[in-house]
Amino acid sequence: MYFSGVYQIVSIEDVLRIPPSYFKKPIEEAALELVKENYEGRTIPNLGIVIAVVNVKVSDVGKIIPGDGALYHKVFFDALVFTPLQNEVVEGDIETVEKYGIFVRLGPIDGFIHVSQIEEEEEFTYDRAQQALIGKKKQRIVKKGDIIRARITSVSYGTGELKTFRVHMTMRQPALGKIEWIEEETQLKKKAKTR
Repeated sequence: MYFSGVYQIVSIEDVLRIPPSYFKKPIEEAALELVKENYEGRTIPNLGIVIAVVNVKVSDVGKIIPGDGALYHKVFFDALVFTPLQNEVVEGDIETVEKYGIFVRLGPIDGFIHVSQIEEEEEFTYDRAQQALIGKKKQRIVKKGDIIRARITSVSYGTGELKTFRVHMTMRQPALGKIEWIEEETQLKKKAKTR
């Protein structure tokens, strides 16, 4: 799998609920387990998807809330976060090809490229047998496993409990598209300059 994108380390402070079932463990171990469980793989709106948490520090003294048998401790930790940014140029593998577009693996998420955003002045048709999109003019093929370069045109956060990302992209610009196509165009330009 190939992918390029924005990863960053972010410092986070929170109040962690430690239930009674964790009281037998050292507080640092309990905090690490619970922070990983609560954050890893989750989306934080306007920040990104938490890939991993490290450097968890927990306050020694917790608070008790009447009617709740848990302890509440302040925690501080660093999180490795994936953040797709609008207008960022990324590369990734095509995961799925449908008649309406392609889904591209961008690290922990998939981005979507509508069929109209694959190539300028080209119309693509879906070939179910090959699970590919084929250009009518140039006969270029886009299929699962191809590596592409695209620009992120929009990033939105889903609503509700899942809070997933929606990333839309385009390949309709110079130096974007299937890597193979970009290399072909670069070679053609080099040949034209040497003439």
